[in-house]
Amino acid sequence: MKKIVSLAVATTMLATLSACNSSDPIVIPPAPPPPPPSSVVDATLRVVHASSDAPDVNVLIGGFPAITGLAYGQSSENFALGPNTYNVAVQAILPGTATPTVIGPVNLALAEAKNYKVFAVGSVAGATLEPLVVTSDVKALASGNVRLQVVHAASAAPTVDIHVTAPNDPLGSALATLDYKGFTQALDVPAGDYRVRITLPGQSTVVFDSGTLALAGGTDLVVAAINNRFSGASPVSLLAVTPNGDELDIKDVNTTSSVRVVHNVSDAPAVDVIVNDAIKLVEGLAFPNFTPYVGVAPDTYNVKVAAAADNSVVVINNNLTLEPGKFYSVLAVGSLGNNTIEPLVLTDNPRRVATEARVRIVHGSTLAGPVDIYVTPTNDISTATPAFRNVPFKAETGYVRLAAGNYVVTVTPAGTKTAAIGPVPLTLQANKIYTAVARDGAGLNADVGLILLDDFVQ
Repeated sequence: MKKIVSLAVATTMLATLSACNSSDPIVIPPAPPPPPPSSVVDATLRVVHASSDAPDVNVLIGGFPAITGLAYGQSSENFALGPNTYNVAVQAILPGTATPTVIGPVNLALAEAKNYKVFAVGSVAGATLEPLVVTSDVKALASGNVRLQVVHAASAAPTVDIHVTAPNDPLGSALATLDYKGFTQALDVPAGDYRVRITLPGQSTVVFDSGTLALAGGTDLVVAAINNRFSGASPVSLLAVTPNGDELDIKDVNTTSSVRVVHNVSDAPAVDVIVNDAIKLVEGLAFPNFTPYVGVAPDTYNVKVAAAADNSVVVINNNLTLEPGKFYSVLAVGSLGNNTIEPLVLTDNPRRVATEARVRIVHGSTLAGPVDIYVTPTNDISTATPAFRNVPFKAETGYVRLAAGNYVVTVTPAGTKTAAIGPVPLTLQANKIYTAVARDGAGLNADVGLILLDDFVQ
């Protein structure tokens, strides 16, 4: 048998050699193609402003301003970046033109297929401002699922338990216990209705309750607890950020509206403020006084301002819609004698910024006419340009950012240098808010002056 096999092999070799000597071309198969290069999945980077007393900021990547004017409670868009090390710095935007670097520059190494969420956290006044880097994997999300990652970015809050349940379920076990700057992994859960509640560790007293959150399939959220800037007792609110950088504020279900009332009718007696013909929100408020903020449930109310001595004498009768979380100043303005009393409703922003004073001036004088407002270093306005020109009755300046220091405010009839109010010297401190309302003199005389609010009097 072995000989037969050997003969067969020899015969095959001879046939092969014979083919090599023939005139037929030799076909050499092409070499196999090289394997395709491995695809690189970008990293993503977004920046979230979560420092409640910090000013707006710029973010520099590689020395270039990639993000400008990012405010508290805002997120940048999501940047897709190749895996590499990037130099990142955060600049504070101060009054004037100064933009000092307050975080970094730091070298941030971005790994392939990783999401990076950089939160600016801490307190400027407390010298604890710093970056918090939160990571997760880049991966597809099934359309029927929701992705949630929870971050404790509230510098004013202690260690907490995070409970995520169906809306009507009891607290049960906490999803996570998070110290300040802690965060969970990104979790994929079925779409549906959820409820987020926050308690102190091991306790059942809820300090934040989101109420029912309807989350559709495909929703991808980073949910950060940040210091509360809304009306209400909860120390935190939630800031939900999408991969595109869109933000959604999630307020506590018990969020209130806050209202204060200013009596700015110089020829009117003391008044009561009556809500829905049933509740005396304010009693015996005399010109030129004002109330502190009062928290009320968000709703639409009928508000009557009536003479305190006789509530049948009603000078204002209006409906007032109060939105959840907002702060309002309601000024009674005009003249009783001229039958022009009306409400002036202003939306307030009581958040204080550690790097600046914030000043707001409201024109509430019926006698002054349109005015120019000067903010100068001295009493001399002869060559000065008005900070605000031709401001009409019932208008306001908005919150003006000023560096701490000494200033003089002068109000003149528009187009003149003749002082109607002032010069008023002011010493302004950072981390303070100052509101001034121009008023008529008592009894509707021309002795116009100012009603001072907020940190002018606190």
